[in-house]
Amino acid sequence: MAFNTAGFLFLFFPAAFLLYRLMPGRRTKNIFLATASAVFYGFGGLASLPVLLAAFLWDYLFGRLIACGEKRRKLRCAVGAAGNLALLGVYKYLAFVLETLGLPALSQPLALPLGISFFTFHGISYLVDTYRAPERVCRRADTLFLYLAFFPRLIAGPIVRWQDAAAQLADHPASPEMTAAGLRRFVRGLLKKLLLAESAAAVANAVYALAPEQLGMGLAWLGAVSYCLQIFFDFSGYSDMAIGIGMLFGFEFPENFNYPYVSGSVSEFWRRWHMTLNRWFVDYLYIPLGGSRRGKWRTVRNKLIVFFCTGLWHGAGWTYILWGLWHGVLVSGEGLLKAPIESLQKKRGGRIVMHVYTLLAVILGFAMFRASSVQQGFLLLSRMFSFAGAGAAGLLAAEEILTGSRAAALVLGAVLSTPVVPAAARRCTGRGWEIVRDALALLGLFAAILALSGGSFTPFIYQQF
Repeated sequence: MAFNTAGFLFLFFPAAFLLYRLMPGRRTKNIFLATASAVFYGFGGLASLPVLLAAFLWDYLFGRLIACGEKRRKLRCAVGAAGNLALLGVYKYLAFVLETLGLPALSQPLALPLGISFFTFHGISYLVDTYRAPERVCRRADTLFLYLAFFPRLIAGPIVRWQDAAAQLADHPASPEMTAAGLRRFVRGLLKKLLLAESAAAVANAVYALAPEQLGMGLAWLGAVSYCLQIFFDFSGYSDMAIGIGMLFGFEFPENFNYPYVSGSVSEFWRRWHMTLNRWFVDYLYIPLGGSRRGKWRTVRNKLIVFFCTGLWHGAGWTYILWGLWHGVLVSGEGLLKAPIESLQKKRGGRIVMHVYTLLAVILGFAMFRASSVQQGFLLLSRMFSFAGAGAAGLLAAEEILTGSRAAALVLGAVLSTPVVPAAARRCTGRGWEIVRDALALLGLFAAILALSGGSFTPFIYQQF
């Protein structure tokens, strides 16, 4: 069940919200939310529910073992975390490893459980945070299940560390102001998905489906840029909806995006893009590896390991690995050239150069990320820098792909990918503007419902990860 379906919008979501408000006491509310999350997951992948339950039971058992005494605590944490990684590895990477090594494939491919990349990472966070502070252990099974599987962020995050979630699970009152803000945030995310991400997706998908003889420089750039807008509005739209739903139940999830396309370096881009995943890797991989404490070349090694794992986390394929290593090389290079880059960024012209470089690096990386194979990725990248035209076939394809409405949506998306709305909102204060803001939210919800009724369903990109 996805947020952009009629079943969620008109049945599950309102029923869960109303019943939650009727539940007495925090403990009863938590049990209800845990049950609702299991039902939500069952609608999306009933066959995968035993996998989620097995992961929960594993984490609950090892959390208690880690907290029960000093002896072998580190070993228990390592075994518990390894169990989560093994579960992720079997379902997500086994077929890829067998294919890469040239070994016989599985007779029956394993279906990837929904959200496995997220609930296993939440499980590792719980075990490691319990190891670091045993008093944080969760003694109530329903509370831990709610942390691992809370339905707003179960499928695609944001990733919430246990150390940050524990206090909210103990007490999460929802004020009227928080409820109103959550509804506005949800509508904003729904509009991003239905109006902006879908339009960009139509263009990107059409370009990537073209035959090589139809693909010229202009169309190659159009497809790459459209995908950058698609993945940003698709994933940030999901994050907005997840954060908004969480607010309705009294939870404050961390932000996942902060206008990454205005970044002045690839390092800054990763401080603004999928921020919760970045923090997870810093806390649970980069720092344990030594971080930046053991010299510049160890730092480079650690960054490359982290970004290799980041790419692999996104998918079992060489396109994702190459995308991760591309960012790892760039971030490492920026670390080695920190002083000249900082000097360059002090000048206006230098800031423009760094911004252009960052956008180019991100666009090229996502061009490979989106490709169905490494060969298709390199084909698109080569055509982006080839002045040989695609002739009449390319012109006909361009006319069919780039309709007026899609072009308008891409322009609007490019503008809204910058912080123009927050800048305008800071100037618009007072009760009158609040009424206008709420009216726009209602109009936005109406527009989203119309778009939902008139279009076909497309899943969120990060549901597949």
